[in-house]
Amino acid sequence: MSVVQPLVGVLALQGDVREHAAMLERAGARVLPVRRARELSEVDGLVLPGGESTTMSRLLESFDLLEPLTERIEAGMPAFGSCAGMILLAKQALDGRPDQRQLGGLDIVVRRNAFGRQVDSFEEDLEFSGIDGPLHAVFIRAPWVEKVGDDVEVLARVPETPAAGAAAGRIVAVRQGQVLATAFHPELTGDERVHRLFVELVRDKR
Repeated sequence: MSVVQPLVGVLALQGDVREHAAMLERAGARVLPVRRARELSEVDGLVLPGGESTTMSRLLESFDLLEPLTERIEAGMPAFGSCAGMILLAKQALDGRPDQRQLGGLDIVVRRNAFGRQVDSFEEDLEFSGIDGPLHAVFIRAPWVEKVGDDVEVLARVPETPAAGAAAGRIVAVRQGQVLATAFHPELTGDERVHRLFVELVRDKR
């Protein structure tokens, strides 16, 4: 019996759209760039890529996607956000613009640019729940999770080593139901295991 190939959208307003699309295809999904509500209505799940969260928030409103996307997530559509995508999916974002809108798919509080500026970007190997072996993570102006709700599963933290400094032990990957988010960019490493995990979520939901 052939494996079902779900149709996964990638929000294509800004950010690492092509990189996510390539990883999703390697993970066994068909991919559709999403810029309009009509395209959003066709997909089985959606990836919100890294980029600039305040800009993406404004673009969601400009393209009339904010309300339909919020409604689909509330209705149970699987979603995966990396970096800026995590910020948008959070219930609350600290250090954001007052007019930034949140999708609220995750009962978490995130802090924007928690790891510092672009020059403070770094890479780290993580233990990631549900994935065997270390996962190499790329952090670029990344957020971290300050607080999680009772229904949120913590999937990964920054290792508690002297080199990690203030970031030691910080939460950088979470899941709540069908919604997954990482503070880092798994689309940039060539390791599609996080995307495979998300595609399985989408396939199980169909």
